[in-house]
Amino acid sequence: MRFQHSSDIWRDFPELVPGVLVASGVSADVSADDSILELGELAAARLETSSEGELPEIQAWRRAFSKMGLKPTQYRCASESLLRRFRKEGALPRLHPLIDLCNAFSLAYAIPVAVFDVSKISQYVEVRYAAGDETYLTFSGETEHPPPGEVIFADAEGRAHARRWTNRQSGHSAVRDTTTDVLIVAEALHETAGKDVESLMAGLSDELAAVWSMTPPDYTILGPAEPRFEFPE
Repeated sequence: MRFQHSSDIWRDFPELVPGVLVASGVSADVSADDSILELGELAAARLETSSEGELPEIQAWRRAFSKMGLKPTQYRCASESLLRRFRKEGALPRLHPLIDLCNAFSLAYAIPVAVFDVSKISQYVEVRYAAGDETYLTFSGETEHPPPGEVIFADAEGRAHARRWTNRQSGHSAVRDTTTDVLIVAEALHETAGKDVESLMAGLSDELAAVWSMTPPDYTILGPAEPRFEFPE
């Protein structure tokens, strides 16, 4: 299996810095509460001096959404949506220890972090422009068809595992209590994205090892020269 961005995405967004890893042996019967609270405190400290919309990480995604023809305050990247809810409510709902941990990293770094159940992916995931015939399953069970030109996470069977790039993931490959193998992707576009994505992925790898008693998963920072991450099925 593999993960990659299309050449068109690299052409249009050369500032993109994606980090990716695959982890096996995930379960729902653990606690990551200490790390989640610590990461939440880091996010809260940033929000004391700036709103989420003023953060350079979020501003970069707003520019990308505008470039894609989307109103950035109507369709927000996942990290902005999380930060917005966190600022208003002081916490995020708990869903699954892995999702909660990745959401906490997303809050602390203001960088979108997507998590996919590998067993629900067919052959590959490619971030590319939609052709218009792909299918997207909502969390409520409805099927949508992203319009041509929308940036999606697509697999070999034409499933869209995320819509509007970092706006909304699909219910089809969402992490559930039965999930064991996951693909995790963090993407950033701001000036210091290189070092920030590296720091996020290193921290996440260490936390996965600590919480699930696994060998720290290897991660890769992709770029135009090395745009593909391959991993076993």
